[in-house]
Amino acid sequence: MSATATSFPLGSVDALPVGEGRVFEVGGRQIAVFRCRSGALHATDAACPHRGGPLADGLVGDGSVVCPLHGFVFDLCTGDVKDRECARLTTYPVRVLATGHVEVDLA
Repeated sequence: MSATATSFPLGSVDALPVGEGRVFEVGGRQIAVFRCRSGALHATDAACPHRGGPLADGLVGDGSVVCPLHGFVFDLCTGDVKDRECARLTTYPVRVLATGHVEVDLA
């Protein structure tokens, strides 16, 4: 499968450490890609909607990420913030291809 105009290759899934996030420049945007301990991948905007905190540096666990600046907890599937008032985090479809490479869709 080749990348479409809205799909962007990110490299090998092995380059994403389990339980962590990494930032990629994709289509003129900063995207954070998280590889949960369960193996699930999630892609979101890299900056927290509250004050621009670097979400890839946050704690990842149970399908969520904690912003390292002010502790906002975001659901990685939906982008919803838990237990506090804040704008929703934008999420993007991400998948691992048969080749073992990761692709994110910004459509």
